[in-house]
Amino acid sequence: MDPLETRELVEKSPTDSSKKDDCQSSETCSRTNPLYILMEPFQWLQMLSSQLNPTFIFGVVVVYGFSQGLSGSFFKVVTDYYWKDVQKVQPSAVQLYMGLYYIPWVMKPIWGLFTDVFPVRGYKRRPYFIVAGVLGCASALMIALLGKVPIAVALSCLIGITAGVAIADVTIDACIAKNSIEIRALAPDMQSLCGFCSSLGALIGYSSSGFFVHHLGPQAGKFMLLQVSLVLLAVPPALLIVLGFVIYEVRSTSLQSEKKKAVEGLQIALRGMSKTIKLPQVWKPSLYMYLSLALSISTHEGHFYWYTDPKAGPAFSQEFVGIIYAVGALASIAGVLIYQKALKNCPFRSLILYAQLLYGMSGMLDLTFVLRWNLALGIPDYFFVIAEECVTRIISRIRWMPMIVLSTRLCPLGIEGTFFALLMCIDSLGALSSKWGGGVLLHLFHVTRTDFTNLWLVILIRNFLRFATLGLIFLVPRGDQADSLIPSDILTANSAASLDDDGLELVPVKETSEEVQLLIDEK
Repeated sequence: MDPLETRELVEKSPTDSSKKDDCQSSETCSRTNPLYILMEPFQWLQMLSSQLNPTFIFGVVVVYGFSQGLSGSFFKVVTDYYWKDVQKVQPSAVQLYMGLYYIPWVMKPIWGLFTDVFPVRGYKRRPYFIVAGVLGCASALMIALLGKVPIAVALSCLIGITAGVAIADVTIDACIAKNSIEIRALAPDMQSLCGFCSSLGALIGYSSSGFFVHHLGPQAGKFMLLQVSLVLLAVPPALLIVLGFVIYEVRSTSLQSEKKKAVEGLQIALRGMSKTIKLPQVWKPSLYMYLSLALSISTHEGHFYWYTDPKAGPAFSQEFVGIIYAVGALASIAGVLIYQKALKNCPFRSLILYAQLLYGMSGMLDLTFVLRWNLALGIPDYFFVIAEECVTRIISRIRWMPMIVLSTRLCPLGIEGTFFALLMCIDSLGALSSKWGGGVLLHLFHVTRTDFTNLWLVILIRNFLRFATLGLIFLVPRGDQADSLIPSDILTANSAASLDDDGLELVPVKETSEEVQLLIDEK
């Protein structure tokens, strides 16, 4: 090379590298700018809205934010005090009643079959949002207007409320599963949106529920708690009815052969589900998700009765119980952010392994609190329970989200709603087993409304089972969260059968995963 050219290159190199350094430093500064941090969530939502239909985003907000988050949290606190102070039921019995709330969730494959293969007037999703809203509204208003009712009637109405939530959840999950298959790069983002909406709704619900319980009183004139709180529980189902009318869906034009196609679609769906669930790539993680939930037995009612007991427990007030749950919901949002920012690209097995390990360790905080070791360490009850709730909720959210993303990865096209509902049914069975298993343990160890002597032993058994779940981690695949986990022939085997049905047009299919990933990186 000529010496002159060499000198010119040497002179240019520092300049070019300095320009690159300046660009990188300016980009870093902009990302640490408070205004950029404040606007980043809105830019993220704008990106999702540009890639997904805005009415789909509205549907996620209504179902996860209002129906599950706000209504679910309000429902939890109100019913806890209702069973304890109005019906005066033992904690072990309440655990069994709460297990019955999961029956509509266990039936999710049935709802999924309806949404996939039984369109109403050419629409596959819209009518089921409306049905869910009507059922939820009617159940909430019925128990609110009837006042004090026998346990069987009250339980039926409460199950009706959860049924409305479950049907709406299946319908929106079918849309999410379809989008996750067609645009893989956005699957973690969609689950982050669901988790964020659910946690934010729960934060608002928990914050307000304690106020209502305290100021109305669980036995205030003609049970105003039921009449006011359950009327409020009718508002989210009303939004589901609105969603059923506004969500964008292309109507099928082949109405004459609708019944024939429904029967054929049902046969295709059943065959596709049977073939898919037999794959080792599918049944192994499904088994893990069930066992990880079932073995983590729930002791919630034992904790709740102990929290509010004036003699054996710390005697927390209604407002503070609501604050505990509200802070937990805020911590869940933090868990979503941690997952979205740092963990959404981690391999499934590694992430779930460490999350389960931390989940078992966090259970020891409950044991410390019940044995009152926190007081021996000089830590006040109010501070310790808030810290414990934050840690537990963050870890629970990080543990749960990759399992949901994993579930979307196991769904074949064409029956994505039905199969995702089947996987969620398995999870609901795990939650039901957890509730009933905890109720049985509370009963066997004689944990009652006033006797909490053996509550610590129940918690210790629960923690041991959480650590035992680590031995099942081999059932979880090693793949990344953007990988295809089932064979391509299974993935698309059922989609051809539904090509003549326009379905719910939520995303532009022409967009590739690489293009979306580039857009995410730019944001």
